[in-house]
Amino acid sequence: MYAVTGATGQFGRLAIASLLRRVDAGEIVALVRDPAKALDLERLGVTVRAFDYDAPEGLPASLDGVTRLLFVSSDTPDGRIAQHKAVIDAAVRAGIERIAYTSILHADTNPMSLAESHLETERMIAASGLSYAILRNSWYIENYLIGAEAAIAHGVLLGSTGSGPISAATRADYAEAAAVILTGASGPDRVYELAGDEAFTLSDVAEALGAAAGRAVQYRDLPEDEYREALIGAGVPAGFAAALAEYSAKAAGGILADRSRTLSGLIGRPTETMRETILRALVRSATVEND
Repeated sequence: MYAVTGATGQFGRLAIASLLRRVDAGEIVALVRDPAKALDLERLGVTVRAFDYDAPEGLPASLDGVTRLLFVSSDTPDGRIAQHKAVIDAAVRAGIERIAYTSILHADTNPMSLAESHLETERMIAASGLSYAILRNSWYIENYLIGAEAAIAHGVLLGSTGSGPISAATRADYAEAAAVILTGASGPDRVYELAGDEAFTLSDVAEALGAAAGRAVQYRDLPEDEYREALIGAGVPAGFAAALAEYSAKAAGGILADRSRTLSGLIGRPTETMRETILRALVRSATVEND
């Protein structure tokens, strides 16, 4: 059986959908914090089990009968190491045959603070004795849709990435690759550096937003501290604003770029481009507003 942690999250749902295109629903287990939020998956024939990273005593039983596990990283960086250790320990106790973990691109050299817990998790998995695949995902293109409306309204997209290239891809493309790896033939332990085919800069994002909206949008590069303060002024909590500004500044060095095209090789087609994603999202938003 195949199991996905965080199965009601944005990435987890897409991974379940990709698995459903490859295997019968009865072979899939959705591991979720709150089973009440996964009733739609149950109706599809997917088995739903409670799986709370913060309740380690119950994790092994939830993995009963599971042979391959897609381990989607926790969304709470401060507690991630303890949570991830609990999941890995449970996978070992349950006799999981293979585990695939969603990490970050170039985790071993990535200077972002976010990479530290990912790299430590990779090390714990390698030391566990489990057969594994590490899925080092670059940024999600959808990250650049979060402030799209404000950028379009003001005609300015802010950041601290300069002209640093970013090989982002959509969640759906990463999720499809995860399903391919999870259901594929077992091979040696491997680290996959996964990224979009076409790298872009934040100036490219601004141009794409403007083209989709029919009005000019410019990219304004700021020092990290000024970008942080701008985010706080826009209502972003101080701690989160500091993290976003740090990620943006560290990305200026190109750490989120990758030319291997490993992702498109896995999914058997080109990855969706940043421009395609932005156009699709803005057209959908406009359609909803006009309904």
